[in-house]
Amino acid sequence: MTFLDSSAWEGRIFSGSGEWISGSGEEYDAVEPATGKTLGRVGTGTPAEVDKAVKRAVHAQREWAAQPYSDRAAVLRRAARLFEEHQQEIETWLIRESGAIRPFAAMQVSSGGAEECFEAAALAGAPYGELLRSGQQRLSFARRVPVGVVGVIAPFNVPIVLAMRAVAPALALGNAVVLKPDPRTAVSGGVVFARVFEEAGLPPGLLHVLPGGADVGVAVVEHPQVPVIAFTGSTRAGRAIGIAAARHLKRVHLELGGNSALVVMDDVDLEKAASVGAWGSFAHAGQICMASSRHLVHASVADEYTALLAQHADALPVGDPATEDVAVGPLIDGGQRDGVHRIVTETIAAGARLAAGGGYEGLFYRPTVLADVPLTAPAYAEEIFGPVAPVVPFQDIDEAARLAAGTEYGLSLGILTRDVMKGLALAERVPSGLVHINDQTVNDEPLIPFGGVGDSGTGSRHGGSAANIEAFTEQQWVTVRGELPHYPF
Repeated sequence: MTFLDSSAWEGRIFSGSGEWISGSGEEYDAVEPATGKTLGRVGTGTPAEVDKAVKRAVHAQREWAAQPYSDRAAVLRRAARLFEEHQQEIETWLIRESGAIRPFAAMQVSSGGAEECFEAAALAGAPYGELLRSGQQRLSFARRVPVGVVGVIAPFNVPIVLAMRAVAPALALGNAVVLKPDPRTAVSGGVVFARVFEEAGLPPGLLHVLPGGADVGVAVVEHPQVPVIAFTGSTRAGRAIGIAAARHLKRVHLELGGNSALVVMDDVDLEKAASVGAWGSFAHAGQICMASSRHLVHASVADEYTALLAQHADALPVGDPATEDVAVGPLIDGGQRDGVHRIVTETIAAGARLAAGGGYEGLFYRPTVLADVPLTAPAYAEEIFGPVAPVVPFQDIDEAARLAAGTEYGLSLGILTRDVMKGLALAERVPSGLVHINDQTVNDEPLIPFGGVGDSGTGSRHGGSAANIEAFTEQQWVTVRGELPHYPF
């Protein structure tokens, strides 16, 4: 029997009590986007099961928080080792279910799985308070306490990384978790988590995995005993979740979309710059929130850069990552493909020049380069979430700053230049949660603060001990006196 053997989970949900049970929602097929083949049957939950899960989590969380921090750390370390032990099998599910090429799948398992758990294990023993001065004769201190139950809603595109960066620190800090994975990646983004923590010895009741539709997500967000929501997904959905959470006075951590700029100065090696830009736009078929979505290139080198970028795009092999050695796999589904193609065709109709790509076969979209893109065209103004690189020239650094900052989003920024001080000065003029001088925009590590501003989210709420402690604990003020004080009443 394999680690992810379907006989354990097919048609079921993980109740958090250590059992796989039949969900009361309708079952559906887990489909391989590259081939359309059915990979298995997925069980789903309902709002009623969300309520049951949360109530069980509330009870289990109290005991979990009372355990020594070393016990929580030990569970997270065992989970990390399970990701390492079963890496190949988990990779294969990521490849087949999400369309990731193997190196991208390997990164998710090693960095998003094992490393996130190791970092969280260390977080369990991190300092959790500070002594405060007081004008009275008492000990005064502030300490961090778990929030209780954390609701995690994760997307399809990088399912292990984008769920585990909330699940692991939340558990390490003494919370329980109710996880709703995207239905399109319910195995690699849901079953994997349940199996890992089941084998790692996480006590029953602390992790519930509930695949389902929007009604399940709404139930998690609105449940009165889930005080914190960690959501990664589109800005449209994130705004709705933020509004719903605000009605219930909840804390919500939103990591949303992006329209990130890659600024290419005229002093760089253009061949290297085109390689960097190609990776930023075409990795994982562009289905990354940090993707290099707008290539802002100095006018004196824009034509040459565009030609080189088009050469890289044309040379990239596209196909089924499970059976072929390819650089770009499929888009997740037909709706995603149609959305990408609409953006490309409408941008060309608006006056852009197609330099490479622009077509597809099935869900395989060719890496696409668009030159001379009007600033009002969809490929410039919208988040694409596909393998498309729009190129726009700029005349000077002031125009580059205006263009880079001229978006509602603010997730990531890349600046390619030999003059790194000029690059830093430009970065100060562009609101962005992440900045990379002499690299593309797609960068992340488990130990760094991650998040965007504007329509990209609510700031750095993931990664790094400070951000995670802030995200998944409450601050509590405590005073201690040796004797009862005297009052004049």
